[in-house]
Amino acid sequence: MATAEPVIMAIDQGTTNSKAVAVTAAGAVVGRGSAAVPIRNPAPGLVEQDADELWQSVLVAIEVCRAEQSGPVRALAISNQRESVVVWDRDTGRPLGPVISWQDTRTADDCARLIASPGADVLVRQRTGLRIDPMFSAPKLAALLRSATDPVRAIAVGTVDSWLIWRLTGGHDHLGEAGNASRTLLYDVAALGWSAELLDLFGIPAERLPTVITSDATIPTGIDLPGIDGRPPIAAVLADSHAALYGQGGTTAGTAKATYGTGSSVMMPVPRFSPDPSPVPTTLAWLTDRPTYAREGNIVFSGASLAWLTRLLGLPSVADLLTLAASVPDSAGVSFVPAFGGLGAPHWQRDAEPTFTGLTAATTREQLARAGVDAVAHQVADVVEVIIEEGTAIKELRVDGGVTASALVMQTQADLLGIGVRVAGVAELSAVGAARMAWAGLGAEAQWPTADPAAREFVPSITADERKTRRAHWRRALPRP
Repeated sequence: MATAEPVIMAIDQGTTNSKAVAVTAAGAVVGRGSAAVPIRNPAPGLVEQDADELWQSVLVAIEVCRAEQSGPVRALAISNQRESVVVWDRDTGRPLGPVISWQDTRTADDCARLIASPGADVLVRQRTGLRIDPMFSAPKLAALLRSATDPVRAIAVGTVDSWLIWRLTGGHDHLGEAGNASRTLLYDVAALGWSAELLDLFGIPAERLPTVITSDATIPTGIDLPGIDGRPPIAAVLADSHAALYGQGGTTAGTAKATYGTGSSVMMPVPRFSPDPSPVPTTLAWLTDRPTYAREGNIVFSGASLAWLTRLLGLPSVADLLTLAASVPDSAGVSFVPAFGGLGAPHWQRDAEPTFTGLTAATTREQLARAGVDAVAHQVADVVEVIIEEGTAIKELRVDGGVTASALVMQTQADLLGIGVRVAGVAELSAVGAARMAWAGLGAEAQWPTADPAAREFVPSITADERKTRRAHWRRALPRP
């Protein structure tokens, strides 16, 4: 057994797997567990998961982690995939439909009709900072409620955090965290509450939704968990991208981070909420004794595009794809735009389709792989450039997520941005960020390290002219609005 130090058990429920990470008061990860979560695509544009499978994966991850780490658990912390939605029966706890993923685009027509309605898009932006888009929760919640046809049944709906809290409290509390709520298109991020106007716009009854709590609220648990003595409370809940920002120490303006997962999130704190139209909108990062807002651009496919390209080229793993990509100096003019489910920020073209351009009879598998690497970095650069062009200086990009293990991707990112890229020394930064907030609530913030000694640094290695040329080539490959 490893150290018996007290820990926070941080649950990181992501798109493709659930993790449990034991984190000490000094920020050290001393135990890990993981379990896969299946994703189903029953039809084009539909991306679903099973709520019970999702919950069981959390329990498995905790059990695996506790087999590795036996110290007392002071509290639980949660980070979770955002915008995905769940509907269940309050009386039985039984899911009444699939988890509709944040990647799902079934509500694209519903969103288009709302956007065409006079004033709808402006209202949503003024209240939430966001735009009407299939990625966000409200259109999906409306779809789930339409399918749960029994009007008498005690139906609960919410994002993944609310489902996990429901299960962890033994079905006693229908609660949801403010940062997650801010991603629904239903939560007024200035007034800090559900908006009656937005509930009416999307047709969501307020009584179906969770009560919104602060990110550092203490929530008593109501069930026994594998390998954990007693029933430690939940001490922090954060959406995964927000948790990564907190874990990076990104609490002040000008501190930008990018998380590379199935998709990517580029996020930077700002001093106040602004509803002004921008391709990179403002959102609520977390709510403690005061709200912390952030600019954020969401990229729909980044790590998932590398996984797709791996399958296309018949390779065993993404690691093999990255090795193949590193064997050539560049893509020889090939560009890959991974618009599966369209393009998110800053383009917001949800009807865009994935494309390769610049193909010739001489194009090789290596060059296709390299184009995939470039696509991940170009999409992040698109978001960062908008933030900079709109007046915010960014001197360094702090990054985390599975793709950051690739030196090739990270060097490409630094080259295309023209600024330094700092890779977090811990892989599970969303979980660590949630644990960091939980420890802060327990009074242990002072023990947290002020710097990350294991971080890796990448600096630009190409000229400004070459950067300009490569970025212009990418822009030509993007679909026209």
